[in-house]
Amino acid sequence: MSKNAIVTGAAGNMGTAVVEALLKDGFNVLGTALEGEVCGDHEQHPSFEKYIADVTDENQCQQLVNFASEKMGDIHVAALLVGGFGMSKFEDTSLEDIHHMFKLNFESAFASSRAVYQQMKKQATPGKIVLIGAKPALEKGASAGLTAYALSKSLIFKLAEHINAESGGDKITASVVVPSVLDTPPNREAMPDADFSDWVTPKDVAGVVSFIASDHSITLRDPVFRVYGNS
Repeated sequence: MSKNAIVTGAAGNMGTAVVEALLKDGFNVLGTALEGEVCGDHEQHPSFEKYIADVTDENQCQQLVNFASEKMGDIHVAALLVGGFGMSKFEDTSLEDIHHMFKLNFESAFASSRAVYQQMKKQATPGKIVLIGAKPALEKGASAGLTAYALSKSLIFKLAEHINAESGGDKITASVVVPSVLDTPPNREAMPDADFSDWVTPKDVAGVVSFIASDHSITLRDPVFRVYGNS
C-alpha cells in the first residue's frame, strides 16, 4: 500500500528537510509552496509534487486537500509547517503585530488541519497531523520579547488537544513538534553571537516527523515532542 503525505511550507528550511525524510521513508509527498518558491532538488523526485497554495486561505486549503485525495488517495500524514517568526516586547506590540502572527502561525494551522481532518475522517486508514509549536509558547519565561509570536503559537497546543479530543485519538492523532532555535541561515544572521552548536537543525525536526509518520508512534496519544537541543 502506498504511503501519502502533505507537507505545507515545503520550500522552507524545515520543509525541505521534512520532505527529504518522508521521501526516504517511501512516502508520496505533495508539498505546498507560494508562487515563485522552489522546493530544492525534490522538485525532480518522482514521488514529489509541488502544489502552489497560500494555506492561510481556507478555500485554498480545501482545494489542496481535494487535489491530494484525488491524486494520491488516502492521506496518511500531514506535516503542517507553515509559520512565521517575529520579535516584539509586550509594550511595543500592536494589534497589527498580533494579527500578522496569528495569520501566519495559527490561522494557517487551523485552516489546513481542518481540511485534512475532514478528509481523514472519511478514510478507512488512520491519519496523523503534525503541527509546529514553539518553546516560547510552552516554557514559562521564554516568551520575553516575543509577545505576538508566543501568543500565536500557544494556540497550536490547544488546536492539537481539540483534534485529539474530537477524533478519540485512535483514527486521527495530532502531534506537536516544538523546536527551540532552528539552525538556519536567517537565524544565524539575526543572532551572529550565539553558539550555533546549541541549536537544533531542520534535519533534527525532520527526524521527529519521520518517527511520528512511522508505525512506531501508533500507540502515542496527545504527543508533544520538545526538540530543544541545548538552547
